[in-house]
Amino acid sequence: MAAIVTFVFLLLSIAIIVTITLVQLNQKAVISPGLKYGIVLDAGSSRTTVYVYEWPAEKENNTGVVRQTFKCNVKGPGISSYGSYPQEISKPIDDCMNKVKEKIPFHLHRSTPVYLGATAGMRLLRLQNESAANEVLESIQNYFTSQPFEFRGAQIITGQEEGVYGWITANYLKDNFLEKDIWSAWVHPHGAQTTGALDLGGASTQISFIPEETTETLNNTLQVHLYGYSYSVYTHSFPCYGREEAEKKLLASILKNSNDKSRIENPCYPQNYKTIITTKHLYGSLCTANKRPENHNLSHTISVTGTGDPALCREAVSGLFDFTSCRDKEDCSFNGIYQPKVKGNFVAFSGFYYTVNALNLTGQFSLADFNSSMWTFCSQNWNQLPFMLPKFEETYARSYCFSANYIYYLLIHGYKFNAENWPLIHFQKEVGNSSIAWPLGYMLSLTNMIPAETDKILFPMNPNLFAGLLLFFTAVALLCLIFLVYSCVVSRMRKNACHVEHVFVE
Repeated sequence: MAAIVTFVFLLLSIAIIVTITLVQLNQKAVISPGLKYGIVLDAGSSRTTVYVYEWPAEKENNTGVVRQTFKCNVKGPGISSYGSYPQEISKPIDDCMNKVKEKIPFHLHRSTPVYLGATAGMRLLRLQNESAANEVLESIQNYFTSQPFEFRGAQIITGQEEGVYGWITANYLKDNFLEKDIWSAWVHPHGAQTTGALDLGGASTQISFIPEETTETLNNTLQVHLYGYSYSVYTHSFPCYGREEAEKKLLASILKNSNDKSRIENPCYPQNYKTIITTKHLYGSLCTANKRPENHNLSHTISVTGTGDPALCREAVSGLFDFTSCRDKEDCSFNGIYQPKVKGNFVAFSGFYYTVNALNLTGQFSLADFNSSMWTFCSQNWNQLPFMLPKFEETYARSYCFSANYIYYLLIHGYKFNAENWPLIHFQKEVGNSSIAWPLGYMLSLTNMIPAETDKILFPMNPNLFAGLLLFFTAVALLCLIFLVYSCVVSRMRKNACHVEHVFVE
């Protein structure tokens, strides 16, 4: 009878051990550490744009999987324009930041980092007036001390950093670093090729790509480590070769060669277009310092008339580049700058995209189509442009012909693209809801410095209680097993003893 009871207890103990173990393991709740947020202010030469990014707190190979959730264009010019009155910089930024506060959960405001990166406009201001540049950055610093976010500083990033961050953005959005497999897990794409990046801003332009040859120069190559892989990226930034500064240089050259210093004709402006510019606007930049007359009056005005002549425009634009220093050199772009041969696909964004979009082109197209559209556009009368452009703004509309010719010379004669590989350039503004611009690459790089958080696991039973019960019922099961073995041995010994006694009796 005792053996039967013990056997029942053994079975019950084993059943309880199996049950609580299965419940504890299969009914556990895995709680994600949630989302993190980051804010980047792209303080460009012509305007400031605020981006909000989010990513899961758990990361893939040390880098957050980041996506853009909000974008706000700050009203007014770029921050470099506030050099004379830095105290007024906060109000336009504040309008965007109030919208940002609504996009990020309130309880995460204090832990959300904010970064401001200033580009070529501020790089030029710092060279021209370092104290004014410092006052602008200090004013921004003071503004963010009153904000609920974790401000991590305003800095002027280098041209190389701007170029390589744009390259990271382009390749990230093209899924060249990560992609989801059939189980929705993030994996590194097998045999993925990277995409080159072409960025055209207001004050500078950047080219970044991985060259075919392995020769590295410290001045032009940056090492990038993302998602467990390393990349050697050639990148170069050309100051004063952004769209706006290049246009100023063109006007300054026309004025320098003109006999009438109060009236000039610009073949890149549309026919019948007229405007007034000041010498302060023209010569207030370091980019036009070498064309500045010795005794110039900053309040002097110049009347500019457009003649809409595509051939003369292209000839005038060619004078902005120094190709003689690269003559007969395959690894040279212009102005004596080293550049390996362009390779593979490229994405052209910012000013590149907006210019071809004005020509009614998008995506990928042939060089012949580009030239044809450019010639047609540059031959138009000013009164016809409002009906041709998707969005009409005078400052941009008058300059699209110049920008198109400038892009032609930059890409064909500067970067050495040709009719054969021109179609490999994809002129694109965004992928999905994310803008192709350097701030996303900046945010991706910064997440390397943000430690990952592990998932929180909630079990249905307290771990200490589970361990105690498991130990108790295991001990009970062992005791029952020992008792049954003992009983079995004793019973067998008794049977053997009875058998021996029976033999002797006979």
